Amino acid sequence: MAVTDRRATERELLRWAETLAATARTGLGFTENLYERERFEEVLAVAADIRAHVQGGFHPEEQVQEWLDTVGTGVAGYVTPKVTVGAVVGNDDDELLMIQRADSGVWLYPTGWADVGYSPSEVVVKEVREETGIECEVIRPIAILDGQRRGFTRIPLISIVFHCRATGGTLHAHPLECRDVGFFREDALPEPTANPDIWADQAFRAIRGEDVPVQFDPPRTPPWRDASDT
Repeated sequence: MAVTDRRATERELLRWAETLAATARTGLGFTENLYERERFEEVLAVAADIRAHVQGGFHPEEQVQEWLDTVGTGVAGYVTPKVTVGAVVGNDDDELLMIQRADSGVWLYPTGWADVGYSPSEVVVKEVREETGIECEVIRPIAILDGQRRGFTRIPLISIVFHCRATGGTLHAHPLECRDVGFFREDALPEPTANPDIWADQAFRAIRGEDVPVQFDPPRTPPWRDASDT
């Protein structure tokens, strides 16, 4: 099996494992039936075995306990994906604002976790200002992506990306979150840039003022397979 095919298979296995675990944890959060609880815990054990087979480096029993420790009750127990909000910020020279992450050294447009009490567009303005020192106005959303399906995350995650326009401020990298910040042309992206094949064309078309459609992951039937598998 080719390396790219193996990675795609591993990515799908991890997504299935996380989906099984989320379904089981949600069930545990709503049921009081002992028989159902035992079945859901068995599903968690299967999900942990799948994840260990793909990733390794941990004991499945410990993963099951970690999942069990996060089970809530009722609505609090309903397991949902994490949400991140990203900002494709362009300037008057059709350049893209990018940050170099402090942890990995990888370059990407500003992005951060969705915060309680903020709308997604408010998170965008706050994250851009905090991470880069740049003030921006939000124009519109241009992407709503499943991180696991796209292969840029190993955890269940939805990424909402907005097209924005820089309106002021001075470039200044956040001392804890960023190594560097800057504006870059499409033909001069810094190295290493995270997955430009997924988002760069869409981002720069929006910055140039083209009417780009909102990028999203269309429904699949069944949802567990890539289109190439059906």
